[in-house]
Amino acid sequence: MSIIKGEDITETIRAVLQYIAVYHAPDYLGRLAEAYRREQSPAARDAMGQILQSARMAAIGHRPVCQDTGMVTVFARLGQMATISGSRTLEECINDGVRLAYLDAGNPLRASMVADPIFARRNTRDNTPAVTHVQSVAGAGLELMVAAKGGGSENKARYAMLTPAAPVADWVVDTVAGLGAGWCPPGVISVGVGGSAEMAMLLAKRALMDEIDMHHLLDRGPQSPEEDLRIELYQRINDLGIGAQGLGGQTTVVDVKVSSYPTHAASKPVALMPQCAANRHAKVTLTGAGPVYLDPPDLDLWPVIDAAPDAALRRVDVDTLTRADMTGWRAGETLLLSGRILTGRDAAHRRIAEILARGEPLPFSLQGRVIYYVGPVDPVGDEAVGPAGPTTASRMDGYTQMMLDQGLLSMIGKAERGPGTVDRIAAAGATYLIAVGGAAVLVSRAIQSARMVAFEDLGMEAVREFHIRDMPVTVAVDGAGQSIHRLGPARWRRGP
Repeated sequence: MSIIKGEDITETIRAVLQYIAVYHAPDYLGRLAEAYRREQSPAARDAMGQILQSARMAAIGHRPVCQDTGMVTVFARLGQMATISGSRTLEECINDGVRLAYLDAGNPLRASMVADPIFARRNTRDNTPAVTHVQSVAGAGLELMVAAKGGGSENKARYAMLTPAAPVADWVVDTVAGLGAGWCPPGVISVGVGGSAEMAMLLAKRALMDEIDMHHLLDRGPQSPEEDLRIELYQRINDLGIGAQGLGGQTTVVDVKVSSYPTHAASKPVALMPQCAANRHAKVTLTGAGPVYLDPPDLDLWPVIDAAPDAALRRVDVDTLTRADMTGWRAGETLLLSGRILTGRDAAHRRIAEILARGEPLPFSLQGRVIYYVGPVDPVGDEAVGPAGPTTASRMDGYTQMMLDQGLLSMIGKAERGPGTVDRIAAAGATYLIAVGGAAVLVSRAIQSARMVAFEDLGMEAVREFHIRDMPVTVAVDGAGQSIHRLGPARWRRGP
């Protein structure tokens, strides 16, 4: 029998969440570096280079690898010979650890959890509660598998009830092909098959935390039908040509996981769970000997990427930008932006729509402006802003015409826009640009200052003005309506 102190659980959760916020998992980092070295698509290679460069900066500066520091999920395996001391439940011990981690003054993490998800959607301000799953197992320890999953990848989770004869591989490949790039590839795709509807989803989520071993599997060859399916999916998904950030390239996934469970004879539940480029998770085991701390990884694991701006890149002063200036931009071109841009995402756009519906003037002008879809981490020390990577832009599609009608010139986000939105952008002579998801620290270094403009009560979703210098972006939709998220994958797709 072992006695595990509740305060040790809380401290372990706090420490693990701080750890995974700033350090990429070494197994993922190695595979991403390998994919970077062999990538032939210039746009995808540049995107992976930015992720690797930003990851090294995050590790050295002890700052979050992504501004979306995630929804915390914990898979707890409690041994039957273990007792948790104190008056708090296991879930309460975990949530107290989450609270401490996200409110850490030295490295505050962005709180994204909202209570009352149907109506008020008020931010809980400390990222609690965690989503905790508890399993009773043999033994005298407490194993905690902790993940912090961003909304961009979580929102791309998919589920289907297939007929028993339907091939799993075809459904998975077709589903990934339709996901777009909002889940921030290159990453991992996990597939859960069997059990019940909720079990399939849990199988997929849990398998995301397993070590990346596709390179070993390819070297030795499959030894079971499940491993054969993993290899098939890995190859077919990469053959789609989606590539890093959906820009078109050779690597969309660095691994594919498959987990199964017995199911009803009439059923074939299948779940798909993507993991983004942040890939934040860790496993620890408490035995009663105190809290558990993970050792920082060797910084030599992070390849050094040349950070010098290319002199041939087009530099753009957004303060003097006009629609005529943008006519020469082409989808896939990299720009370096300088000047003053506004920020705002879902909640800010909703607030703008409410003000306009009442016939009231906005507290700021959108005429001739560029807006960045971002919810940054709070700054520390002398930072102008904390890590500030882009938000999935398609969430703002429903507001795009409204913003264009107010004179907006361009938008910056991540991933593709819907076909109708692309048409509206082109019709207005506007553009859509993307920053690299997963390069939040790198992007934040381009931000020289930040000031509050409006809607301060929205927290990280408030409207701010950033003064930027040489912020790297890619033209995703040009003034002619050409989209890199359509052109890039089409060029790099292999097979039917």
